[in-house]
Amino acid sequence: MKHRPQALYFAGMIVAMLLWGVAWTAGKVAAHHSNAEMAAFWRYAVSFASILPLIWFMKSPLRSDRRGVMYMIAAGLLTSVFNYFFFAGLLHGQAGYGGTLVTSTSPIITYLLSVALLGLKVSAKEIAALTVGVVGALVLMKVPSEGWGFLDLENSYFVAAAIVWALVTIVSQKASKHTTPMLYTTVVFAVAMTSNLIFALPYEPFAFAKYDSTFWWTIIFIGIFPGTLSTALFFASAGKVGAHRTGVFMFIVPIGAIVSSMVVYGEKIEISTLVGSVLAFAAVVIFNARKKR
Repeated sequence: MKHRPQALYFAGMIVAMLLWGVAWTAGKVAAHHSNAEMAAFWRYAVSFASILPLIWFMKSPLRSDRRGVMYMIAAGLLTSVFNYFFFAGLLHGQAGYGGTLVTSTSPIITYLLSVALLGLKVSAKEIAALTVGVVGALVLMKVPSEGWGFLDLENSYFVAAAIVWALVTIVSQKASKHTTPMLYTTVVFAVAMTSNLIFALPYEPFAFAKYDSTFWWTIIFIGIFPGTLSTALFFASAGKVGAHRTGVFMFIVPIGAIVSSMVVYGEKIEISTLVGSVLAFAAVVIFNARKKR
């Protein structure tokens, strides 16, 4: 009986990661039935609307200081940029590859940016992990086989999304000391929704009949399940699972992206994607490895 709550938190984390993976394929469907600007706005509009009753139901504490507000606004603006790259990339590239590339390389980019911008000191073990992670990222971006071909239109959006998400991660880490998780998420949703609306206005986002039912049902799914529900599961489970394990769980996301993209679009997984993912996963494991007492 003692292990059952822990097992539930593990299950909650797995469900959240799989839903985030499926969001890549669903995002491709939504983008192809509208455009990147429309999908980007409505994704967070639905998430914002659905998280409000969840906060009331969970009776989540909502606290923040001034610095927390600044961090939340910055994270919201960065999230809106990521959101655009997410849908723009899915218009041109494969959902499975995009979900794998962004999820696997973003943690490595986060560490590199932390070292470069924040002066983070790294140990010999972390340098080894970074080396493995960078090699994995280069393999994922097909540099050994195609050179700098990842900078083409098909993949450049995904690379940009990974960089932006790394910045979001750094800002989120800073914000965690100044605000509560659900307030942070709600404000980020609101800011991302508002800023994406500015770019969606030329496409008549409130002309509901202009877009088909496939778009609306898909965007509702993305906003509620991978958006609000997965976020709630993540925050509820992450603290119980442990921060040192959370990074490893993130590598479940590509599974959801790859499997769902194979089912919906018949996308095939490449050897470089598998090898790069394994190397990136190994890097995270090395980072989080604890010394034996």
